[in-house]
Amino acid sequence: MLLEMTDENKMDGYEKIVFYNQEIIDRLSFHYHEILKLIGENPERDGLLKTPERVAKAMQFLTHGYDLDPAEILRSAMFKEDYKQMVLVKDIEIYSMCEHHMIPFFGKAHVAYIPNEYIVGLSKIPRIVDAFARRLQVQERLTTEIKDCIHKTLKPLGVAVVIEAQHMCMSMRGIQKQNSVTITSDFTGAFANEKIRAEFIHLIGSKLH
Repeated sequence: MLLEMTDENKMDGYEKIVFYNQEIIDRLSFHYHEILKLIGENPERDGLLKTPERVAKAMQFLTHGYDLDPAEILRSAMFKEDYKQMVLVKDIEIYSMCEHHMIPFFGKAHVAYIPNEYIVGLSKIPRIVDAFARRLQVQERLTTEIKDCIHKTLKPLGVAVVIEAQHMCMSMRGIQKQNSVTITSDFTGAFANEKIRAEFIHLIGSKLH
């Protein structure tokens, strides 16, 4: 693994630390070098000399979710607590890549669960969303994977996940509808109850701050 930490990464006391697998970077760089030639570019010109390596590092970062275990992320911060009301983390930023064209889609996820003996550290919800999003995805599967992970690991009374996203494969190519938004949802357990589900929908649309 390669640890990259340069002065360019330091901003206001924050150091960006990224681990790369150098063997994978080298192999990806070779192929991106060939791709540049195939599309009619000159990979030897100044502006493109480092592009294959940059793209290789970007691709490894954008797909690092394959190296993460979302269930283990949840298990690392489970706490016994007698709380049986809805816990909602909303407006979680999502950045992922469509597996059909490998073009980004991005938006927000809203995730709620009703505990049944165990709660989880709040930061772990966005982390598992990111762990699944940083893979080649379709929005429908991403929605279900988040729900299933929470359901199987925490065993709560119910889980609700809603994702709203814009897909660049629709905006940049194909139908080219720039302002369209895709919404997907998945519910289990207590969220099958119309009243509870309605409360969830109301809360994700409310501005409480």
